[in-house]
Amino acid sequence: MNGTAAATGAASCRFAHYFVVCGVDTETGLEPDDLAEKKRKTECEGFEQSPIRRSFKSKVLVHYPENTDRNPFNKDAVNMLCMPRGLAFRTQADSLEPQFHSFTIASDDGTRSYGFVHTFYEEVTSAQITTAMQTLFQMHHVEHHSSSSASSPSSSSSSSASSLDESDAESLAGVSGCLGCAGSFDPARDTLYVSKALCLLTPLPFLQAARQFLSQLHQAVTSHTAPPLPLESYIHNILYEVPLPPPGRSLRFHGVQGPIMCQRPGPDELPLGDYPLGEAFSLLGVDNMVQLLTCVLLEMQVLLYSQDYQRLMTVAEGINTLLFPFQWQHIYLPILPAPLHHLLDAPVPFLMGIQRRDGTQRSSLHLPHEANLCFVDIDNHCVEAPEDLPLFPDQTELIQELSEVLLRFGLPPQGGVMTKPVTTSPCLSSLVLEDLMEDRRNGNLGGEELAVLERLQALARRCGGRKLSDGGKTLGRVFEEEEEELRSAKMNMQLREVFAGRFAAMFGRYEEFVIHSAPDLDSWLSNREGTFSFDKGSFLSVQPVTHLHFMSRFLETAMFSSFVDGKVISRWADREPLQQLFDSRLVRERLYDTDDEDSRNCRYRKCTVLFESGTVKIKAQSVLCCLCCAAQAIERRLLKADHTAIHPHLLDMRIGQGRHQQGYFPKLQADVLAQGQNTNNRWSGRVTASRRTDPKRSTPTESSTLDNEQRQSLKGACDSFFSFWLIQQKHTFWRKNLRQSKLLDLSPVAVTQTHRDFVDGLLRECRLKTKRMLMERMGKESLELGQGEANITGLQENTLIHGLCDLLERTWGHCLQLKQGKSALWSHLLHYQATEGKMEAPAESPVQCEATMRKDFRTCEPVCCPPRFVQTMSESLSEVGRARAWIHLALEKKMLSQHLKELLTNQELLRQLYKPHAFLLCEEEREQFLFHLLSLNTVDYLCFTRVFTSISIPYRVVIMPMKKLSIAMATVNPWVCVSGELGDSGVRQIPKNTQEIFFQCKNLGRLSTLQLGQENSGLLAKCLIDSVMVYNEITGHTYRFPCGRWLGKGVGDGSLERVLIGQLVSPGGEEDAGRWSGTPPELASPSQSVRTVLGSLGGRSRMMSVEVQEEMREAANNLVKHFHKPEQERGNLTVLLCGEGGLVLSLEKFLLHGMKSSRLFQRNVFVWDFVEKAVVSMETADQMGDLRGSTEPKGLPCDSLCHYVNAINASPRNIGKEGKFQLLVCLGIRDRLLSQWLPLLADCPLSARTFEEGALLRDRAAVQSLSRILHTLHEFTITLETALVKGVDL
Repeated sequence: MNGTAAATGAASCRFAHYFVVCGVDTETGLEPDDLAEKKRKTECEGFEQSPIRRSFKSKVLVHYPENTDRNPFNKDAVNMLCMPRGLAFRTQADSLEPQFHSFTIASDDGTRSYGFVHTFYEEVTSAQITTAMQTLFQMHHVEHHSSSSASSPSSSSSSSASSLDESDAESLAGVSGCLGCAGSFDPARDTLYVSKALCLLTPLPFLQAARQFLSQLHQAVTSHTAPPLPLESYIHNILYEVPLPPPGRSLRFHGVQGPIMCQRPGPDELPLGDYPLGEAFSLLGVDNMVQLLTCVLLEMQVLLYSQDYQRLMTVAEGINTLLFPFQWQHIYLPILPAPLHHLLDAPVPFLMGIQRRDGTQRSSLHLPHEANLCFVDIDNHCVEAPEDLPLFPDQTELIQELSEVLLRFGLPPQGGVMTKPVTTSPCLSSLVLEDLMEDRRNGNLGGEELAVLERLQALARRCGGRKLSDGGKTLGRVFEEEEEELRSAKMNMQLREVFAGRFAAMFGRYEEFVIHSAPDLDSWLSNREGTFSFDKGSFLSVQPVTHLHFMSRFLETAMFSSFVDGKVISRWADREPLQQLFDSRLVRERLYDTDDEDSRNCRYRKCTVLFESGTVKIKAQSVLCCLCCAAQAIERRLLKADHTAIHPHLLDMRIGQGRHQQGYFPKLQADVLAQGQNTNNRWSGRVTASRRTDPKRSTPTESSTLDNEQRQSLKGACDSFFSFWLIQQKHTFWRKNLRQSKLLDLSPVAVTQTHRDFVDGLLRECRLKTKRMLMERMGKESLELGQGEANITGLQENTLIHGLCDLLERTWGHCLQLKQGKSALWSHLLHYQATEGKMEAPAESPVQCEATMRKDFRTCEPVCCPPRFVQTMSESLSEVGRARAWIHLALEKKMLSQHLKELLTNQELLRQLYKPHAFLLCEEEREQFLFHLLSLNTVDYLCFTRVFTSISIPYRVVIMPMKKLSIAMATVNPWVCVSGELGDSGVRQIPKNTQEIFFQCKNLGRLSTLQLGQENSGLLAKCLIDSVMVYNEITGHTYRFPCGRWLGKGVGDGSLERVLIGQLVSPGGEEDAGRWSGTPPELASPSQSVRTVLGSLGGRSRMMSVEVQEEMREAANNLVKHFHKPEQERGNLTVLLCGEGGLVLSLEKFLLHGMKSSRLFQRNVFVWDFVEKAVVSMETADQMGDLRGSTEPKGLPCDSLCHYVNAINASPRNIGKEGKFQLLVCLGIRDRLLSQWLPLLADCPLSARTFEEGALLRDRAAVQSLSRILHTLHEFTITLETALVKGVDL
């Protein structure tokens, strides 16, 4: 108890928290690791290996101190991560080279500790262990030969090294499992060795320093001579007497055989990153690293795969350091021990790594989640990224810049280079050399002495160096290691600065889009889920188009949300250190960024740093290059130590303890290491000499210890290291992140609870995603109704739907044990089809498809029908692509929840496919999940129609005549041409004696117009059309094209062809239109009732002039708003021009206002009659040379009006008078002439005879006002649909 209390006082300020020894417990004997063995047999197809190659449980033998307050010791987790494969046994025939790897472990409060493990092989001295191994081998030998005799001879020569690591494979290549060879054991002939691990747990990733310390510790064990002090002295020293270096300083402490350096970046530098990024880029290459980083930024599931544990850690930590200023928010286990492989079922984003067993293939891995998985095969230098992975912004330029950095350091950008880790374990037996190196680091050498040392270094390099003593290192080798460490640190810094600069350019003005809506922290936390803290729509609107695909998805990640939340919380608490550093860099950048004051994003400027002979030369191309001065600080800290910790010293130990025995790690004296001994020089340090100057601080030249101010600075730095995490722990209770301590618990109760947490997390994510989709979609619909402002673009909607697809894939992949292909959902659909006996052929001919669709899609189809159609879409679609197509289709049909519910009704199939903890076997949560999906039926989506644009869609067109005159349809030969966002169907002739046609064509997108015509043949070649219905037989959408007018010669306006404007009704049919749809109906073609009102010109039935003018202004305003929306949000322009309430109808009302009796023209009144008469009058007056009182002289407006009217009349299309007037208005607004034609018609002498005195056309103020309104539309480029201008070449 006293030891624990003593250890907790300054734990947060110590260099190391724990020292751990793991190995075999001779008291309990050998315990098979059942979980690891089960996994091994699965991967190795069940081959029974030699007992020497099997997995046995390891245990934590000792750890010091017993515990600390802020970082309690997790024995089981540390044991698993120190020896992920359990105990390893070897004989003298095997390779006994020591191995090194590291790991990371997170505590419940979010702080992360790093473990560094040195594994070596120690001879087994326990007779109990040796006897147990001999017995197991004899049993295996009997079983192996009995099975060999019953099988083919070839089976006896199977490889016995299928689960070995890289060192095992080298030693056992070509060796069979016979006696006397590797993999066998005979106690009379063989010496048995067992693995033992020495581990150091530190609060910061001091990779090189910890590696050197452990390596020196092991060398002392294997040395012929005893170390100067008992090993307890060195362990006690690093646990209790070596502090964390202050920020911006370096620290020198002593290992068993030499000094060790570590350094810590300053407050204005990037956080500590000691893992060699150059090695990660060398293993994978620049292209793969950028692709991997993109997957991590978008929070996909990332699985690393390698034989070497340290490679897994190097790549994972390398990617993690490149994320600055963002932080990974999900499961992070770069080394996943075999007993924890059940976490591969986790339906959440993760970054995990598993060891590659020798001889196993990628295909042998059973991975339940592959639809959104990034699989990184480090040893084979390849990355399998998910489908539809967006490019990182300016990815080509980024790859080029990174390649230049690597080339400057002599590394090939393409990767695939097997780099050997630097052996940084100096064995300096020469005290002269040690003192010389120490004086050089501390700056204690004068000019002449330093010059002599440099000449000595050059001489050593030229001569190749000679050993200073037996077991010692050459002088050249010592300098090479020092320069290699400096070179690696500089390369790390420059590679990280490249990405930090990119993120600074991408998010330079992010603060302007943060929404601060809560008055205090408690209210913000209580309403967190319903609060938007970032204006994503506005932020995306100022991004380059090429960045939108990546940025829209990145804004939806928990990584970015946490970053924004930290900014919001900073109003009431201290900012998170990474965010504070990032913000300070942005402020510094803005001081010099004066090129574009209106820009909301910083412009990235490339920075080149050249390293020459230990100095740094900055080739500045922007102010961001000032940050590269960090290279100079790194060099200064590594070459000249700021502080020196107290040397290891003799402890108060019992006589006989600490005795050296070569090859065996001694049993440590617990009472000495359980607590720190009282010492007045605990954090003493040797300060730099007076020759070293620093303008920012003065350094005493004679003091050998830290003064009070430095002590307080050091203590404050250590406390600040944890302060923000404590604040976050207090204020982040609403976050549902899984604690790593629970993930590492192997008890059945803990495993069950872990998967229960996964189930709750999926349900919560579904609720939040569907809520977000509804809020965003309804916000868009409010905009369409004229309420509010735009807050979502089509790209954002696609991003949300992509997130829904990902959620469904992860849900269906949770605890999946039987899968076909990479998609868990598609695999379930195929199994369902097979069990229901409804499996169809993968492809159908167009004739068969037409017959099938007409039969099956007219009713509420079963869940198997959409998969059958998706299977016929395209052979190029993968399983993941087909699953996404199915989700898009079901969502657009508003049947996603219904289809999934039917899919889950087969309980027997579910039990066959899934493990007991699966989400889909939790009935209550499953029902809630489907309920949340059902809420999406309240809004309309066209996600399938707009995403899968190249597929063939069956359409059905039905002409609906007026009931009383439906018999006339039997004598008319009509034709139709359907047009949409993506094209038109071409002219489709409707068969005789029918009113419908069924055809297939390329996806037309959302339908907008329909051309309806007839050939004017037959006995009664005229009919009154009520409307035309078009059915999309795949999505279930129904479009209604109102007409309400005659089609034929001699009736109405004599039109044989009309252009109708469509209106989308609900998928359920016209009778249910609007019942379930939350989207407001679009404007359709002007109805017959409207035409009747326009045609009845009695004095009392005329519309008021104020109403007409208001409608005209509203129609023009809708066009202006259309063009001011983001391009993805713009609706159908044809609807705004020709639909009900559109510009054409509004202008027609304006011109019909106050028109005199219809007796001036034939039976009906049409505006086109007046326009034709006016044009004839103008042309006649021009020929006579007399304008008869007109105030408008002949000129361009008059000529253009006459030219356009004559061209329309000469068109071969017989579109009637209403169609001609519609075409004239559309052409006039397109060519910016309509505002000039209106005053011309008003000043025409015919107007006085045609219109009453109070008509709007004779009101000069009204005409001028309307002309100004139309003139405002000149700034927009209007593109008309082909259906509107067909046959007219203007």
